[in-house]
Amino acid sequence: MAQQIREIMSTDIVSVSPEQSIQEAASLMKQNDVGSLPVVENGQVIGIITDRDIALRSTSEGKETTIPVRECMTENPTVASPSMDVHEAARIMAEKQIRRLPVVENGQLIGMVAIGDLATEEIYQNEAGEALSQISENTDHTNA
Repeated sequence: MAQQIREIMSTDIVSVSPEQSIQEAASLMKQNDVGSLPVVENGQVIGIITDRDIALRSTSEGKETTIPVRECMTENPTVASPSMDVHEAARIMAEKQIRRLPVVENGQLIGMVAIGDLATEEIYQNEAGEALSQISENTDHTNA
């Protein structure tokens, strides 16, 4: 039987609220050495914000760093369930051109799985590499 996402996901999740500023989001990304954060309201994932979102949707347009995350985030991000097969997660990540997948159970954020998590599992290295190469080929992605 294939491994489930719950076995490799990270449960130490840093998130932001939609009302926090993009400066706060960028600061959290820097502190935690991540390129994206789930946007959570009442425990539910309503979006994801990436360093690229901040650069393209605010900085490049000369917006203030005090604008809320809500104005730059990608809404309705792709999510996984903890019982999802790791192979399926790799396929979704490649198809959707994303590097991180929030894991949601009963509507609540419980974890994150990154392309790197797949790569650390020896049997999934080929899939992770293939997913990453597909992601890297397309530079016009937003949920990375």
